[in-house]
Amino acid sequence: MGRASDTDIHKTAIAAVEESAMVIVSSQEEVMNNQVLKYVTQAKASFLLGIPETEFRRISKESGLGRVERVDNEEETYFTYEELQRIRMHAAHQLQAVR
Repeated sequence: MGRASDTDIHKTAIAAVEESAMVIVSSQEEVMNNQVLKYVTQAKASFLLGIPETEFRRISKESGLGRVERVDNEEETYFTYEELQRIRMHAAHQLQAVR
């Protein structure tokens, strides 16, 4: 891939992350009104933000965001919508730094 393609990919990724954030903020308002969900799983958070799960996991560990729940031998990480917004901002800053 050429440099122009990399730039286009980064611009597209930033736009997708920003669009996801708007959905999250909108969803957060609905959740607060309906008191439905307080947390989302790492897989769902990754999907909502459009960030590959491995990259999402790296960012969340670096930033110290998320809450790990352990039951027997299974482990799941949960995120609040506020944490998703912070991760989105972190990811957007990283993408802009690459440009």
